[in-house]
Amino acid sequence: MKNPELSVVVPVCNEAENVEPLAREIAAALRDLEFEMIFVDDGSTDQTVATLLQARAAGLAQLRVLRHSFRSGQSAAVASGVRAARAPWIATLDGDGQNDPADIPKLLVARSDPDNADVRLVMGNRTTRRDTGFRRFQSRVANGVRAAMLGDGTPDTGCGIKLFERAAFLELPRFDHMHRFLPALFIRQSARVVSVPVNHRPRSKGTSKYGMFDRLWVGIVDLFGVLWLRRRYRAGLQTREQ
Repeated sequence: MKNPELSVVVPVCNEAENVEPLAREIAAALRDLEFEMIFVDDGSTDQTVATLLQARAAGLAQLRVLRHSFRSGQSAAVASGVRAARAPWIATLDGDGQNDPADIPKLLVARSDPDNADVRLVMGNRTTRRDTGFRRFQSRVANGVRAAMLGDGTPDTGCGIKLFERAAFLELPRFDHMHRFLPALFIRQSARVVSVPVNHRPRSKGTSKYGMFDRLWVGIVDLFGVLWLRRRYRAGLQTREQ
């Protein structure tokens, strides 16, 4: 498919049990669109890639599979998928199956709203979390600290389901864990961001790739990095050839 309307990018690592059901859900949710889905394998050591290739051979023609030569992190996997994408707009989902592909059309509707003509990022907002109590606590603390320090007006910056303009994303600065700060980074580029309530499902297979250290201490370091980037950005610069 040379000119899809939408590219769905899914970063995955050791999600062999989840990827085929997820790919089929994406295909069902977007059956009325011209779309592609790009699963980016970030150094899996299980059968994730083999399962994806089998699913494509079994009829999921829209499925593309990229593979990192070594594990680089979720943000790097998202960036690889966006660079390879053929559509002007990108939807992302986590590879664990907790994001519901049926919510992607909701994000598309929000983007198409005449009042959102200048929106470049539509964020999912998991109004009902299906995680452990401790993980919900961690997310509340992280979102509260980010909101207080960055003022990005986004209630759930860690939600994996998003919709954004590819060209705007490619202008953002790159760093590890940047996927957690996309609202602040888009706003830094003078882009408008809106949030839409979405479903959230319990993880039924596999194990989480993040622990307390990843979600808290690393996030604090990244937060100060984003503040530094924002202070030093000069928006509105235009160049004219003479």
